[in-house]
Amino acid sequence: MTSAFDPITVGGTHLANRVVMAPMTRSRARDGLVSELTAQYYAQRASAGLIITEGIQPSVTGQGYPSTPGLHSAEQVAAWRKVVDAVHAEGGKIFAQLLHTGRIGHPVLLPDGLVPKAPSPVAARGHLYTPYGMKDFVTPSELTGSEIEQTIADHANAARNAIEAGFDGVELHGANGYLIQQFLAPNTNRRTDGWGGSVSGRIRFAAEVVEAVTAAIGGDRTGLRLSPGTTSNDIHEPDPRPVYEALVQRAATTSLAYLHIMEATDRELTRTLRRRFPGALILNPYTGTRPTGPPDLALIHDGTADLVAFGRLFLANPDLPRRLATGAAFNTPDPATFYGGDAAGYTDYPALPA
Repeated sequence: MTSAFDPITVGGTHLANRVVMAPMTRSRARDGLVSELTAQYYAQRASAGLIITEGIQPSVTGQGYPSTPGLHSAEQVAAWRKVVDAVHAEGGKIFAQLLHTGRIGHPVLLPDGLVPKAPSPVAARGHLYTPYGMKDFVTPSELTGSEIEQTIADHANAARNAIEAGFDGVELHGANGYLIQQFLAPNTNRRTDGWGGSVSGRIRFAAEVVEAVTAAIGGDRTGLRLSPGTTSNDIHEPDPRPVYEALVQRAATTSLAYLHIMEATDRELTRTLRRRFPGALILNPYTGTRPTGPPDLALIHDGTADLVAFGRLFLANPDLPRRLATGAAFNTPDPATFYGGDAAGYTDYPALPA
C-alpha cells in the first residue's frame, strides 16, 4: 500500500514524500519583493515533499492584495532566487504559484490609475482589505482580445522568470475565483466572442495559458490548480462538470506534471478528473471546517490522490511531515498573524527537538 511518506516523481521532479505545502498568501512582500525572512520561512518547511509558494503576480495588473510578491521584474527574480536557494540547501523542492487575481482587487493597489481586469465587467460582491481600509470590489474593466493575449504572454514570461530564479517548476492558479476561474464560470464570463459562451470558449483562456507556459518551460515543470464548484470570491458554477472535464482533457495533452484540486464538496467529480488526467493528482480535500490533517493521509493509501496538500497545519508546524509520521502534537496557528507583520507567526513556530 502506498504511503504518504513514500517518494514520488512528479513530472521531472523527484519528491521525498507526498506531503505538499499548499499555497498560502502571507502578505509580507515589500514593493513586490520577498525578503530574507521569506527565505527562512520556506527553508524551515523544506521537509515537505513539495512546497507551492504563495500566489505570485505575473504582471503589475495581476495584483489583488497588499504586500504580495511578483515575478515580472529582474529585482523580483533576484529576490526569489535567495528563497529558492535556501529551500534547495535544505534538500527541498519548490514550485512558484502564478496568480492573476482578475476582478479581485482594487485600484488603490495598482499604479498609474490602473483598474482590475476581468473577462466581463461584473463586480464581485464583497470587499477586501487595503492599506486604506476595507474597500468594496469595483467593476473591473473587460479585457480586450489583445489584452487577453498579453495576459497569456505575461504568464509564460513569469514562468520563465521562475525557472531563471531556480524554481523547480510553476503552478498556475486556476482556482478560488481568480482570473483563470473567472473565465470558466458563467457568472463572471458573459462574453459572446471566442473567449466565452460555449464550454470550448470558456475553457480557452485557461487552456491557452497552460499551453503557453508548458511551451515556455515544459509540461514536466508545470502544474494546474483548480477548484470546481467553489463559491470563493463570488464565483457561481451551477454545473461545473462539463467545463472541468473538457479543460482537464485538453490540459492533459500538454503533459502537465500535476493537477492540483482544491475540493469544494464533489468527491465524485474529483475521481472523474483523476481518471481523465494521466499525471499526478495533488488533492486539497474538502474537510468542512477542520483543516486538512492526519485522517486525510488515507486518501493516498486508498488511491484517491497521489499527494495531499496541507495548509494551516504547515503555517504553524514547519516540520509537519515528521509530526504526521510520528503522531506528534501540532502547534496551533495564530490567525492574527496570517497576513502581514514580521517574524511573529511566520518564522517563530518551533520544530520538534532533534
